[in-house]
Amino acid sequence: MGSAKNTSNASRKARIEEMRRAERARDRRGRALTITVSAVVVAALGVGGFFLFDKASDDSGSTDDAKGSKYKVTSDGEKVWGKLGRTHVTKKVDYPMTPPVGGDHNQVWMNCNGDVYKKAIPEVNAVHSLEHGAVWVTYNAKAKPADLKKLEAKVKATPYSLMSPVEDQKDPVMLSAWAHQRTVSGADDPKVKEFFSTYVQGKQTPEPGAACTNGLAQ
Repeated sequence: MGSAKNTSNASRKARIEEMRRAERARDRRGRALTITVSAVVVAALGVGGFFLFDKASDDSGSTDDAKGSKYKVTSDGEKVWGKLGRTHVTKKVDYPMTPPVGGDHNQVWMNCNGDVYKKAIPEVNAVHSLEHGAVWVTYNAKAKPADLKKLEAKVKATPYSLMSPVEDQKDPVMLSAWAHQRTVSGADDPKVKEFFSTYVQGKQTPEPGAACTNGLAQ
């Protein structure tokens, strides 16, 4: 009787132990599955998050103007374009921005040794001047005469700069360099000095040291 009881107890303990082992095994499998799924989710979120962040970084500040020209706007309002064409052409070029800040252009540059032009100049020649590292000051009929007088003095005192009217530009006074452009409120705007200091023969210049004389003049 005692022997049968002991056998029954041992058998019951063995079954209980087997059930516990099975339960532990299920728990381990469940934990492993949870970890795997979590890792996959985290990885997916990471990749997706990177993609979204990267996409946002690429598109941050970028926009298109009326002619489909893509540029970025810096925090202080300066427009910056990417790679621009530099092929010499003999025909007129339909530039996607006004005034143009780069692109294909005529092989002859506009004289830009502090030259002030009272009449509109050919864009294809002015763009060549920008390629040489010049800053181009442009204005329309809305510009104040007092500002124009001060800007003329600034240009005349600055090699690798030029000035001319561009009647169909958006704002009264604008400054352009190769791939860079900004509007200024007037001659006393601090951005005028900053723009000249940065872009007259600046790092953006495709052909630093190239001539700004012996080109086209009015």
